[in-house]
Amino acid sequence: MRSRGASLDGLFAASAVALELLINGHAGEGMPTPSEFAVALLAGLPMGVVRRRPGPVTVHLAALLVIAGRLAPGADSAQVLMCVALCVTGYRHGLREARGPMLAAVLATALNVAGPGVTPGTMALALLLPAVPAAIGAGLRRAAHADIGDDLRSAGDAAIGAHPRHADDDGTIDVLLAGAGALLAVLSTWDIWHTGGQPLAIVQVATVVAGLALGLARRLPGLVVAVEAALLLAADAHLHGATDTGMLLLLVAIGVFAKRVSSWAWTALVYAAGCACVAVAVFESFSRITTLRVIVLVTLVAMPVVAGRYLGMRRAVTAAERLRAEEAVRLTLARARADLLAEREHIARDVQTLVAGHVGAMVLRAGDARAAVPDGPLGHALADIRETGDQVLRDLSNLLHGGDPHLEAPDLIRAAAGRMSAAGLVVDLDLDPGMATVSPVLRACAAGVVQEGLTNVLKHAGPGTRVAVTVTASGGGASVRLHNGPPPAAPERLPSSGHGLAGMRKRVRALGGTLDAGPDGDGGWLLSAALPPRAPE
Repeated sequence: MRSRGASLDGLFAASAVALELLINGHAGEGMPTPSEFAVALLAGLPMGVVRRRPGPVTVHLAALLVIAGRLAPGADSAQVLMCVALCVTGYRHGLREARGPMLAAVLATALNVAGPGVTPGTMALALLLPAVPAAIGAGLRRAAHADIGDDLRSAGDAAIGAHPRHADDDGTIDVLLAGAGALLAVLSTWDIWHTGGQPLAIVQVATVVAGLALGLARRLPGLVVAVEAALLLAADAHLHGATDTGMLLLLVAIGVFAKRVSSWAWTALVYAAGCACVAVAVFESFSRITTLRVIVLVTLVAMPVVAGRYLGMRRAVTAAERLRAEEAVRLTLARARADLLAEREHIARDVQTLVAGHVGAMVLRAGDARAAVPDGPLGHALADIRETGDQVLRDLSNLLHGGDPHLEAPDLIRAAAGRMSAAGLVVDLDLDPGMATVSPVLRACAAGVVQEGLTNVLKHAGPGTRVAVTVTASGGGASVRLHNGPPPAAPERLPSSGHGLAGMRKRVRALGGTLDAGPDGDGGWLLSAALPPRAPE
């Protein structure tokens, strides 16, 4: 990108020299004189550093406009380059820092346009010519900074699913282009409106339309290029003094076209058409066509094309960086959710291992004792212990697995599958409705096996892995089967204590069941648990 910037600076300098020679009318009349060539170099070459030092370049051009305007008639095109430098100054530093260069430009413009006498009109022109481009540059600076802020906000919007917002869509730049074009067209041609022999209203409307059309250049670049080209040819035929202004407006439209349209074929076509229109406006007769003038012309028209393509590539790079930032935010949030889920499941597993197993054993023993003790105070006490233990197991399981305290184990299994799907697994759940009739102890254990098994798949196989979960009830007992295929890509393994499978097997064995887990031979993993029926509780 740095080498492209250096090439762009060189093209700015060459195009500025070409503009000096072309507008001053010396490029087609043989070789320029040493003084004319020196003025062109002094005015054009500093534009090679205008992107980095716009203020000093503006002051230099102001001084050159005063000095060369007296020594070499026809050096007024330095006025155009000075306005460009002022626009860049406003863009790079804002109006506050542009006050010094703008004052120098106002004084130089006043001395250049005042002539033998000073009138209110000439003084207003001397003030507006430098002030307008500086204000336009400052406006573009504010719009660009707003766009950067919107880029940062759009990353957050995209992360939460909102539609990204961009300052580029609010029309600020369009209004600035329209205002700048209209002011340039009017201020540079109003004193020759009566010289073309056309009705004044037609000339006024054409002048304003030529300037305001730039406001649509970003939306309808091809149409605006066609309009500016047609008005340039009309000015060459009916208002010859306005051809320089028409040529500048056409060059701006070509630059915007090159930035907005990515097709090289269309850009080449517009470049060729621009060269043809400028040639018609500049070459009054075939006898005045020279090699030097042709080189100057094609270089001048190439400048907005290259600048537009450069800015278009910068825009594409910025858009790509914005997309990467949005994706990074999404990935960060996904990882944070995965880390939170893993930590939550780790805590839940530890608490269940420490508490649920003991409470479950207590409930089973109380149930067995209740079956062997006749009715009486002791039997009622054992029944109460069993019922209280069942409620503790249900509340503990629901609390640790993020559910409503009133959810039953089947709902917990569905909730666990939903959380793991949100974390990236592809879960196919087949849940037997008969699980609602299984004892609370077995239901809680089955839910824990499903939760732990899915957590292990997420840890070791990674997001995108498909898991088939089957939970069935039979004869008062339950069975759980989890089968996952191979991971779709090399997984980024989450932290693991290595005790999850052992904890599951311990809880299942405490209920008299069995648990088997291992590779399926095809790159996947198979886990199955069988929980035998318990005596009625």
